[in-house]
Amino acid sequence: MHAEILAQEGYTSVRVTESPARELFPGIRLRPLWTGPSGAHANVLEMDPGTSWPRRDVHEPGPEEVYVVAGTFNDGARDYPVGTFLHAPAGSWHVPATTTGCTLFLFYPEG
Repeated sequence: MHAEILAQEGYTSVRVTESPARELFPGIRLRPLWTGPSGAHANVLEMDPGTSWPRRDVHEPGPEEVYVVAGTFNDGARDYPVGTFLHAPAGSWHVPATTTGCTLFLFYPEG
């Protein structure tokens, strides 16, 4: 084992289930995982079956990267099954929804 790995500055880990969930909208919860010094951040988004964002989700100031961990995600135009990666450039938008429920890993490289 290399215990010095864990002593490196900025090296961190978190269990998703131990990250506090914040309800954004009914049935839609955000779990923060990491925030970097430049504002980049990673989250897990949990959406219950039959939920949707109440308005456009605009990607500002930078892009949003999404990985579908479980279930099926819909961006307002089409369904994306588990294992799908999406890149939404800065200024783009979608209307997140799911009929089955889904869990998403979200990464914002520019904050």
